[in-house]
Amino acid sequence: MPMTETLPAAAPAPQPDAAGCAMALVRRARTGDATAFEAIMRRHNRLLFRSARGIVPDDAQAQDVVQEAYLQAFTHLHAFRGESALGTWLVRITIRVALQALRRKGQWVQLEDGWDSGDMACAEITMPNQFQAPEPPDLAAERGELRAVLQAAIAALPVIYRSVFMLRAIENLSVSEAAECLGVSEAVVKTRFLRARALLRDTLLEQFQVHAPAAFAFAGARCDAVVLQVMAGLRARGLVRRA
Repeated sequence: MPMTETLPAAAPAPQPDAAGCAMALVRRARTGDATAFEAIMRRHNRLLFRSARGIVPDDAQAQDVVQEAYLQAFTHLHAFRGESALGTWLVRITIRVALQALRRKGQWVQLEDGWDSGDMACAEITMPNQFQAPEPPDLAAERGELRAVLQAAIAALPVIYRSVFMLRAIENLSVSEAAECLGVSEAVVKTRFLRARALLRDTLLEQFQVHAPAAFAFAGARCDAVVLQVMAGLRARGLVRRA
């Protein structure tokens, strides 16, 4: 009986890594490929906006910073050699542009290494989760109010802490990635992140003390619904006298 040779299954085609994809986009952008420019921006818009917002005091300025950072980056794409991630390179340009914007207005910010004083003990700050299921309107409104309180508290942080918090807590960059973006040591990133969370804890605690009496309000439609349901149950049991 003839023997049949079993051939090994074909190996899956290797998937290009993120660095390779980024370099491919950069090479296309260097030739003036509009779709490559757009792809780079859509991949990094949120990261750069949050990085800028960690430095400048409002959203409008952050948007201006991101636009200028892209223009500078795309004008000097020849300088990108792939030694760091494309996103890291863009963030560093964005932070430099943001600092320059502040300095033009007479606001000087020092992000370089330096140990910060203050109480380093702090509790964990838990950011609200994103629910996938549709939310009732009242819950969505409450979550919107909570998000507004958190954003205001983060925006009120001093720049040296806000810039670290935005990268570490909001964009989930590692300590080493945040340090590379900001041009500081990992020890400074850790220290400033702890201090940022401590400051947020204090701010949110003050907000809690102000708003706690109004928490878990039970009025309006929810209150009416319970009253109607209970009254219907009482009538069904003959416990309510007819008027």
